[in-house]
Amino acid sequence: MPRALEPAEPILSAEGTPYSPRYDDVYHSTEGGMAQAAHVFLGGNGLPQAWAGQRQFVIVETGFGQGLNFLATWQAWRDDPERCGTLHFVSIEKHPFTREGLARLHAGLQALEPLAQALQAQWPDALPGLHRLAFDEGQVVLTLALGDAGQLLPKLAVGADAFYLDGFSPARNADMWSPPVFRGLARLARPGATLATYTAAGFVRRGLKEVGFEVSKAPGFGGKRDMTVARFRPLWKSRRHAPPLAAQWPDRHAIVIGAGLAGCAATERLAARGWRITLFDAHDGPARQTSAHRAAAMHAHLSADDSLLSRLSRAGNQYALRAWAALRDAGHPVGWHGCGVLQIGEDEAEGEVQRAALAAMGLPESFVRWMSAEEAASTHRAGVPRGGLWFPAGGWVAPPDVCTAQLARAGDAVAARFGCRVASIARVDDQWRALDAGGAVLASAPVLVLANAHEAQQLLPQQHWTMRRVRGQLTTLPAAQVDAIGGWPDCVVTGAGYLLPRAADGTGRVGSSYDPDEGPLAERPEVHAANLARLAGLLPRQAGAVAGIDPAALTGYVGVRTVTHNRLPLIGQVADEVAARTQAGALRGAHLRDLPRVPGLYAALAYASRGLTWAALGAELLASQIEGEPLPLEADLADAVDPARLLLRALRHGQAG
Repeated sequence: MPRALEPAEPILSAEGTPYSPRYDDVYHSTEGGMAQAAHVFLGGNGLPQAWAGQRQFVIVETGFGQGLNFLATWQAWRDDPERCGTLHFVSIEKHPFTREGLARLHAGLQALEPLAQALQAQWPDALPGLHRLAFDEGQVVLTLALGDAGQLLPKLAVGADAFYLDGFSPARNADMWSPPVFRGLARLARPGATLATYTAAGFVRRGLKEVGFEVSKAPGFGGKRDMTVARFRPLWKSRRHAPPLAAQWPDRHAIVIGAGLAGCAATERLAARGWRITLFDAHDGPARQTSAHRAAAMHAHLSADDSLLSRLSRAGNQYALRAWAALRDAGHPVGWHGCGVLQIGEDEAEGEVQRAALAAMGLPESFVRWMSAEEAASTHRAGVPRGGLWFPAGGWVAPPDVCTAQLARAGDAVAARFGCRVASIARVDDQWRALDAGGAVLASAPVLVLANAHEAQQLLPQQHWTMRRVRGQLTTLPAAQVDAIGGWPDCVVTGAGYLLPRAADGTGRVGSSYDPDEGPLAERPEVHAANLARLAGLLPRQAGAVAGIDPAALTGYVGVRTVTHNRLPLIGQVADEVAARTQAGALRGAHLRDLPRVPGLYAALAYASRGLTWAALGAELLASQIEGEPLPLEADLADAVDPARLLLRALRHGQAG
């Protein structure tokens, strides 16, 4: 059963140092947190000299606390003319402060106050899992891992160049200094990775040595005589699953096929890392197919067991909102309407399941809470039949506007080839070629990203991808009919169907069907009638007015979703099916990371009904994999969307030979 996070309180000791009554210990030395950060963690890891001239540098920290080590490192990076291209800082924290608590503790940081305020502005709710925050045009990336270190370390997909061990005193918080934690650090360590910590406890030094670190003492900080520094130099020469190294691409050029939500997001994330992108789409512009409709809602999924879908959707929602805010701040707003989303059960029994899940998770009310039918009616004009889950940060947006903003942000880094269909792909001399129907080369690049939904199967027919097409039809009600219905909500309402607040022109949108893809993509009056029935179910007080509407006179939007067997997307490096079949016997007991992969070929497919949820996070996941960066998701969540997962199942069942 998942456990809610318990935030820390901004309490000061008698000496004015931040203090934790939970561990009966201070967060840093009484001589000063910034001075301790500089001496112990930066100095103990040979920074800033160690990152000089590198494309990326990755630091992993145990114990974020009030973030002083991060702020000191960020400032040192800013001040260093030889700084690395991208600084990744991955930090675990079991008891995060609230934004308000951080602001109180950061008061008086003087020169660092602008950095502290930037951190506070992006600070996430106390939600378990990984939260990726980007600063300085994405050159400084903080990945906060909120939860227990012992549980999170095995799930981090990170290659670390340096470690900051900064939990509370080993005598006060033994779990943070245990053998499983030391093994977790060693698993993440790149060759030669350094480590520093303020403690010189013998069992800590012995524990680090046992997992492959070469350990020594160094002068301590303040009143401490010694501290511990170390370097990862294991006696064993091979590691079955070594952490990722920073990628070395001789030509940072990628082909992206598909200019919907998936492809435009991938284009923007690669462009942000200095890549050139050739973007292909068979239509006359971006977002012309599944992503074409002008209104789509986004909210997280909630379950009592915090399922893979719940964790993925929570991560996707949180990352999308930050990504869209960054686009807005860069002058490319997406037009997000954060009006909130009310999700009601289809009946009373499902409503009780919702309430049980809410109670079990114990998530902060700033993320989700219960809203009664009475409150929904009085505050949002939503005459729903029962209460439901209220997601205050949810809302809706027009997907084409998101795509337009992402391509504008990519700017000159993208060469868009609209109205150009890629008929086939081939890999020749370490380059991917996109070919037209006559076999002529349209473009070549070392990396190719398939973001063209079901059409990807035509380019790679041998893949174990059981994608199917599902038809969806939305209904648009003219402003006059919305007026006649009355009581139209000012928030998104979902349940057995959904409705969106009135658009700028006064129209209302209701949806959506979920039918097999049969026949032409033309609007059907019977589906408009079904959408009206969904509307009457969501707003039973208006059912009489809804019944008077002629579905044959309505218009809307119809499109096709691409869906996998379990409705989770396919995001990641494509498996080498040919090589896997030749090794089928040896791979029968394999894990995903054991499977052979096709060099330079990646997929961002099957986003189904959650394109807004998956697209931005999926693009960041792909770009991180391509660059060898820390992943923005826990390893088990990345595995859950891995394009090779169905191949692995076939291998395990002896069906891929």
